[in-house]
Amino acid sequence: MKNIKNTVKNIFYSIFLGAWVIGFSFAQAQTTDSGRFEIQREKVNSLIDERQKRFGDFDKSLEQKTGIFGVFKTKKDMQKSMNILQSIISADNTILQETKKLIELKENEQQKSSRLAQEYETQLSAYISTLKKLQDENEKLRKQIKNQKYNGEKVYFFIFTSIILLLILLYPKLYQLLKNRKIR
Repeated sequence: MKNIKNTVKNIFYSIFLGAWVIGFSFAQAQTTDSGRFEIQREKVNSLIDERQKRFGDFDKSLEQKTGIFGVFKTKKDMQKSMNILQSIISADNTILQETKKLIELKENEQQKSSRLAQEYETQLSAYISTLKKLQDENEKLRKQIKNQKYNGEKVYFFIFTSIILLLILLYPKLYQLLKNRKIR
């Protein structure tokens, strides 16, 4: 009986330890992924800030007029505006690529979280099933012990009854034997 209690206790501790380890690994994986996500998000934000700065430079270049009397734009002014606009387009392409990476990281993080949650639930279900089996086994053993006690009580009752019956049956002979001995 003590062995069964120890086994149930060990299973309970195993379930607790397993749940703790799974939870810790889940948190660790999320922290790692969240760290990568934050780095990627900061990279995208810095690219957006850089693009805004270039767009401000583009606005200034559109207002610059270095032609005759500062009234007209020269070819050089227009080329400078076009170069800035090309760098803005290049920055937009880079932002789109980095944003795509950011979205992929977020999707991977969600998939990993979902997978870990599923694994956790599967292991927890297995632990619960094992615990239920042990509880059923424990109940069965308790019933066996109770039956053995009941059977033992039956045996003691049978032996006691047999002895009484034997004494009742043998009493007249013993009495006569004792009486015969006293007479002599």
